[in-house]
Amino acid sequence: MNTSLRRALSAAAIAALGLPALAACGGSGSSGETDGGKTVTLVSHDSFLASDSVLKEFTKETGYTVKIIKGGDAGQAVNQAILSKSHPQGDVFFGVDNTLLSRALDNGLFTPYQAKGLDRVPQEFQADAAEHRVTPIDSGDICVNYDRAYFAGHKLAPPQTLDDLVKPEYKNLLVTENSATSSPGLAFQLATIAKYGDNGWQDYWKKLKSNGVEVVDGWEQAYNDRFSGSAGGKKAKGDKPLVVSYASSPPAEVVGMKPQPGEAPTGVATGTCFRQTEFAGLLKGAKNTKGGQALIDFMLGRTFQEDMPLQMYVNPVAKDAKVPEVFTKYGARPADSAALAPDKIAKNRDQWVKTWSSLVLK
Repeated sequence: MNTSLRRALSAAAIAALGLPALAACGGSGSSGETDGGKTVTLVSHDSFLASDSVLKEFTKETGYTVKIIKGGDAGQAVNQAILSKSHPQGDVFFGVDNTLLSRALDNGLFTPYQAKGLDRVPQEFQADAAEHRVTPIDSGDICVNYDRAYFAGHKLAPPQTLDDLVKPEYKNLLVTENSATSSPGLAFQLATIAKYGDNGWQDYWKKLKSNGVEVVDGWEQAYNDRFSGSAGGKKAKGDKPLVVSYASSPPAEVVGMKPQPGEAPTGVATGTCFRQTEFAGLLKGAKNTKGGQALIDFMLGRTFQEDMPLQMYVNPVAKDAKVPEVFTKYGARPADSAALAPDKIAKNRDQWVKTWSSLVLK
């Protein structure tokens, strides 16, 4: 899910939990190599993670070494790719999601490529099935998370829906991210637009503001500093028991715990979610086209797909990929996450964010 799909836990949160960070495979060569070169360069957002052993498996299978260039959150990375499209930084871009997809496609970032393994991906994830300019790689849900201990201690049922969040009993309890600077913040705004429509979402946000919602710039600040239920929050003594995060955040709080608890210390309000899909694409002008195609194929393969849940805390899109038990046991997979068509998002996103800013930030 950066970002928009800065989705899943970021590297900062993983570090706070004591989990291993990505050991990116470097190697001799650069993104300037030709099809005969042995390096393929992946451009992505800061939340990209993959096991070193998985990247080495790609090298073993194909002969190509992966070089990774990270460029901030998903929005920043996409904007940089657009600015540098005449001289692309690499061969493959990973991390454009359905909230940013039309921007990337309208700017002609990608060369069409029909990846091997697409027959294993449900049609619901194939947003560009007609032209194959991008390939779906993962999906995730942006949702309100809650601190179980807070609600148990206050003998208060945690909220489950967007309607719940504006009730008096939840006044001053929620922290969210700025829609203009954070992909989870934007996704949460899109969830309210999908729920309440073009004529109702603004009134909803007026109620949410009156109910004391706090807005911060980004996910790390919201989750690690302000949220009372996170590993980072315990250090920072955050006092907000509700935060906009991911449906897959609870497993990240549990991984590494010994013994593992019966349930995660955080829960998911499944009636507040927005579904995101992340894509990879072969950058137009890539100097290692064959290597880029091989990398996209590999990212759809089971080895990479099954590595993602506990690396980036996202769901694989391949139907035959197995998900770790800790991910399914402690995470949530909302059945009715909100969604909006990418073209509608593209047409209205800037105005929606401008309107949101004038309503909430002033």
